[in-house]
Amino acid sequence: MSEENKAIVRRFFDEIINGRDMALAERLIAADFTDHPQQPDASPGLAGFLQFAVMVVTAFPDLYVTVEDMIAEGDKVAARVTVRGTHKGLLMGRVAPTGKAAEWTGVDIFRIAGGKIAERWTQRDLLGLMQQLGVF
Repeated sequence: MSEENKAIVRRFFDEIINGRDMALAERLIAADFTDHPQQPDASPGLAGFLQFAVMVVTAFPDLYVTVEDMIAEGDKVAARVTVRGTHKGLLMGRVAPTGKAAEWTGVDIFRIAGGKIAERWTQRDLLGLMQQLGVF
């Protein structure tokens, strides 16, 4: 089961995020998906994830996530990632484009249920990102 769950998470990063295949999100992410923490002003569930994903790839059109490590146990998959992109669009509804390239790290923990991503816990180095963009 762990290898199948890792394959789902790998597709999440490779095809949905890096490949921008938002239609695949409907097949890999549960309709009642819960993101921890919930993004501000986002709808709940899959719709909220899609809103957030579109905002991020609009802010960073060349955004690319590299999975550095992936570990699975039971229904959980943990991934340590590096994110890179150039800030060319509005970020979080308030950070105007800077044109600066940035690189930040993070950790995601996914819970898989019924062959779909049911929950995700995310930690990103947003302070480091904002420092690179010159916001802080």
